[in-house]
Amino acid sequence: MQKAGITSQKELAQKMDMSKNQISMLLSPKFDPIKSSARKLCEILDIPLDEILNKEQLEMNFMNITVDPEEPANEALDDANDYIEVRGNKSAHAYNVMELFAGAGGLALGLEKSGFKSLGLVEFDKYACQTLRANRPHWNVIEDDIIKVSEEGIRSYIPAVDEIDLLSGGYPCQAFSYAGKKMGLDDISGTMFYYYAKILKELKPKMFLAENVRGLINHDGGKTLQTMLGVFAEIGYEVKWKLLRSLDYGVAQKRERIVIIGVRKELAPYTEIKFPKPFGYQLNLRDVLQDVPASLGVQYPEAKRRVLDLVPAGGYWRDLPEPVAKSYMGKSYFSGGGRTGMARRLSWDEPSLTLTCSPAQKQTERCHPDETRPFTLREYARIQSFPDDWSFDCSLNNAYKQIGNAVPVNMAEAVGLAIAYSLSKIAKNKPL
Repeated sequence: MQKAGITSQKELAQKMDMSKNQISMLLSPKFDPIKSSARKLCEILDIPLDEILNKEQLEMNFMNITVDPEEPANEALDDANDYIEVRGNKSAHAYNVMELFAGAGGLALGLEKSGFKSLGLVEFDKYACQTLRANRPHWNVIEDDIIKVSEEGIRSYIPAVDEIDLLSGGYPCQAFSYAGKKMGLDDISGTMFYYYAKILKELKPKMFLAENVRGLINHDGGKTLQTMLGVFAEIGYEVKWKLLRSLDYGVAQKRERIVIIGVRKELAPYTEIKFPKPFGYQLNLRDVLQDVPASLGVQYPEAKRRVLDLVPAGGYWRDLPEPVAKSYMGKSYFSGGGRTGMARRLSWDEPSLTLTCSPAQKQTERCHPDETRPFTLREYARIQSFPDDWSFDCSLNNAYKQIGNAVPVNMAEAVGLAIAYSLSKIAKNKPL
């Protein structure tokens, strides 16, 4: 600093257009800008660090994901022809759908809004089942273990139909063991994906929809996703996948999901797999949090509330006074804070970051723009595009969990309309 004629960290911060906290962090002897996994990779491969910089995303913690929604992901090669305009569309036919891992009903409700009729929903969590039954008493909610359902045969749980149009669901993702295996259906037993695939093989619907977290794309170097795609092909489906942003489909949230859609191979010549075209506009919190019904909400502990009182709308931990930031962040302060979600207060003029299952969690705060508190239950539901009359028949903490785990309803509706289009092409083009 002295060689450059700079006399203080404050002056350096001004020249670099950074906060004093950021400068202090960068100059700390404990700060290491290089990820530990990058250094380890260089040791194993015996290569200099500069050979891998800016070429690899070297860390992905999949099983405990706290993803920065603004980080780029490795997407499938995109093709504009894979998308279809769905706004204003209505399905001319009430296609049927069987859902697995239904949760609180975000995906099921979106598919219902796009014209699908539910044959049944499998869900093991009793509180999620209570929510489903409270809102849709006529739905066939199958409160049972997916393992038992798959072993006994799914058809014994649902009404008899000539053919099933769609199987949907978001199975929890687990790593596979690859040693000495070809990685077909028989090699993935014991995982939740196996039971999804087993039921898919039993039902052989015209199409299927599977959704999951963005981290699946790079999980285990991409092998997990490739194994799944291979199993779907083995069962007899042509498959496409995309990484979709809920922000593109009338949801004021930066949540991203990988969406996998498949069509039975013998039906593929008569249709096209399509994904919903982005709507062309984006909603902010101001757009969706008007006149929200009063509801309960968790509160921050007093110590956290005092810290977040210091953060302006749209700000996060770097806006805190340095001593407060160091105390609050602990070791994370010297590693750049990990994610910008820490001590984060949202702004009215931005969409929400991805909602989590616990709104007061330290690593992923989403503080209300004006008041120093997490969003209430109904605010949480609004951000996920649940209607105000969709009730959550459980404790407050469980309700936050159900909402945080859900597929945004409006996004699910858009995907459902794209699938309904593909099914309509089969009905139109396939000879009787």
